[in-house]
Amino acid sequence: MSTFQLFLLILAASVLYLFFKQLFSGSYPKRGVDFEAKNADEQIGGINRPDKTFSKPTVQLTRMEQLLKMTDEALEKKDFEEAKKALGSALIIDENNADVLQKMAYVCMQSEAYEEAKESIEKLIALDENDDMAHALLANALHKLGDEEGAEKHHEKAISLDTDYAPHHFNYANTLYDLGRKKEALAGYKKAYELDESIEVAKEMIEKLEADNV
Repeated sequence: MSTFQLFLLILAASVLYLFFKQLFSGSYPKRGVDFEAKNADEQIGGINRPDKTFSKPTVQLTRMEQLLKMTDEALEKKDFEEAKKALGSALIIDENNADVLQKMAYVCMQSEAYEEAKESIEKLIALDENDDMAHALLANALHKLGDEEGAEKHHEKAISLDTDYAPHHFNYANTLYDLGRKKEALAGYKKAYELDESIEVAKEMIEKLEADNV
């Protein structure tokens, strides 16, 4: 055996020794064990781009989320018809979605579709009869529809559910003022302003009514 052949034999034996030592030591990389992603949504990149080892998957919105986003975009542009279309599609997916019903009520009120607003708000109250905001919304819708008895009933219900919420008193005062019940309206404006001095309109109405010796 020549010196060169002896060198190759020793080299091969050394390589085999190191290989089996690594294999039985248990320290070799294991699929799914040694690699730990920093974030739960990290993915391994392609082999042909080692410089881009990780990438994040694009978050896909659900159809409901897409429709609510479309609604918000339409509302920013005050496009109530477009908002109503998106909300109508959302209600097909989930007819009892409180967020969608609230937005639909708001859109209908803004577009003066008071009967439709009433229907949406009544569904909200059916889902939660202690929803003070829903009662306040229904009171406003009924007032617009000329149902003053119903409006008064729901204004009072909203106030009973949250007596410290100034807008409830302010909205009720507005309804009473429209009905010519100015003394009661004045009391309501005073209560609203007492609870929240940032309601400048309430202060203005108090001054106006007091100047009229109501």
